[in-house]
Amino acid sequence: MSPGTSQRWRHPGLTGAAVYAVAAAVVGGIITVVSRLQVAKQRGRRRVARSLPDGGVIIISNHTSYVDGILLALVCRKLGRSVRLLATSGIFRAPGLGSLARRLGFIRVDRGESTAAHALDAAAEALAAGEAVGIFPEGHLTRDPDHWPERAKTGTVRLGLRTGAPIVPVAMVGAHRVLGKRHIFSTLVSNVLLRPRVLTAVGDPIDVRSMVDRWDEPDAEQVRLATDRVMERLIDLVEELRGEIAPNPAGVARTTDSPGATVG
Repeated sequence: MSPGTSQRWRHPGLTGAAVYAVAAAVVGGIITVVSRLQVAKQRGRRRVARSLPDGGVIIISNHTSYVDGILLALVCRKLGRSVRLLATSGIFRAPGLGSLARRLGFIRVDRGESTAAHALDAAAEALAAGEAVGIFPEGHLTRDPDHWPERAKTGTVRLGLRTGAPIVPVAMVGAHRVLGKRHIFSTLVSNVLLRPRVLTAVGDPIDVRSMVDRWDEPDAEQVRLATDRVMERLIDLVEELRGEIAPNPAGVARTTDSPGATVG
């Protein structure tokens, strides 16, 4: 994609839906070997969702592991939706994997480039077509040593204001034990025996347009405040799954973004 050219989203169609089903079955089988993914099971008082809303919806999650995208896609499938993930352009350049990502309707993000925000245009098209779009609002794996979410970037809320699509938080706890930043091969081998649990919980849909005075012309401060409020909802779920209180209700302070940072 050349600079200044807005990317388009292509509907996967029936063939894409079939490929998605096969890929989910194969990858889901592999994930079962190295982890125990528990969908929408929660120990706290909150009544958790058992399905996702119909129509265009934005799914957000915390980001602790390189396998988070796969786990989130599997969670959404179990809750009745095929999610179109925003994914780094490196995945789309990989032989075979890139073609698969496009066939699944995933959305390319040119991280660290001036065209990164164009991914929101493609995401808006997918939402207009009634799709579920998956985003990790932190923009990268959390740098917090205790794996608490960082303060979110504002791109997700701006997308919600633009399209009117509700935002649904999906918390995941334990994914860093499945695949972390280091010792990847040895971790996967040991997980065949240990099969660490990944707990998940789904929150209520959030109408971000109700959080600002003028959703069509929100000022930067209101967008920032709305972003923090949305992140608080996600972190509430993380806290309940962990049985702990987060150091900051809206996310720990962000570290300096690397070239791998995503849409903000």
